[in-house]
Amino acid sequence: MTEQDSKLFEEIKRDHRYIVELRRDFHRHPEIAKEEFRTAERIEEELDKIGLAHKRVGETGVYAEIIGSKKSENTSNSASPKSIVLRADIDALPIQETHICEYTSQTPGRMHACGHDAHTAALLGAARILNNHKDLFSGTIRLTFQSGEEIGYGARIFVDKGFLDGADRTFGIHAASNLPAGKIAAVPGPNNASVDWFRISVKGYPAHVSTPQLGADAVYIASQIVISTQALVTRRTSPMDNVLVGIGTIKAGDTYNIVAQSAELEGTIRAFTPEVRERTKQLLIDISRQTAQMFGGTAEVEYKDFTSPLINDERSSAEVQKTAAKMFGEENIVKSRTASLGGDDFAEYILKVPGCYAYFGTGNPSKEGTTAAHHDSKFDIDEDALIQAVSLYTFYALDYLNQ
Repeated sequence: MTEQDSKLFEEIKRDHRYIVELRRDFHRHPEIAKEEFRTAERIEEELDKIGLAHKRVGETGVYAEIIGSKKSENTSNSASPKSIVLRADIDALPIQETHICEYTSQTPGRMHACGHDAHTAALLGAARILNNHKDLFSGTIRLTFQSGEEIGYGARIFVDKGFLDGADRTFGIHAASNLPAGKIAAVPGPNNASVDWFRISVKGYPAHVSTPQLGADAVYIASQIVISTQALVTRRTSPMDNVLVGIGTIKAGDTYNIVAQSAELEGTIRAFTPEVRERTKQLLIDISRQTAQMFGGTAEVEYKDFTSPLINDERSSAEVQKTAAKMFGEENIVKSRTASLGGDDFAEYILKVPGCYAYFGTGNPSKEGTTAAHHDSKFDIDEDALIQAVSLYTFYALDYLNQ
């Protein structure tokens, strides 16, 4: 770590109380996807204090830029200054918090149970540091406070509206309760699965249960589809390809003594590669229609693409590992970690611009709630880890733009 790095790191540590209070304010006032109006206003208030112009993206996303004033050392050619996109997701979850503390959620049935309050506070903290030191870099740092991550909604708005156009790198972070506080994971390759929602609508024909041959039983057809979908994983997919097909709801029938004329199933497909994702989707459509036809009915499948698989760029991941090792020591950097079948729509950023999604440890067995699973009603973080979060945003942006 250089002398300049040490000075900035000390500045981040002095700002720790400011970041903690910001995080607690967001935690007290959680808002779910597409409803983050107060959250967006608070982000804008802080950006105003920092002295950064900003604009809304969609209804509740917020965008700002920091343009460096350092003269580029590369004057031998006409290359444009580089640009990096930093992202924090801002939405909460429809969960009633059961962790009682001084910053417990004040909104019934709403809770920051995934750490997005910490991500938002950390990016604001990094923005404050970086804006105070524009002389340390050339190029542009783009700040994206993204709504609707939990429903796979907000990332595509930033991408589709052009806020990533022409950028050279993307970078995001996420709290990890299953990593000890102080550890950083930056793992190349697949980190999170794609998330697809599906609805299978089965149509049969009603009849009295005493004469089932006169109808087509949608309940029976739906049951066979549920069983058959598991064979898509165990018999139609290579054991080397991770994929999950889960059906969470079934609604069917009118009354106990009538052969059901309709049934509806809802579920999800998770995969780590685009190829396996698309193949599994087509297999599900085929098996649903063929099973229904076999027993005298019909089936149609409706899909919603929530998010792509999150696949970290190898070069970007190596850059983040190098920055993190410089700041926190090689022994605290995790370079190999089991991928998650949970999704994250930062995947859409990486598809547009090469980048890395890093995880910072927030688990501490001595602090209540900090080792609880994400989306648990007792979830909390070790707030000391906010120093690592702010530092990752700050130093990776500086290192990338100055390399």
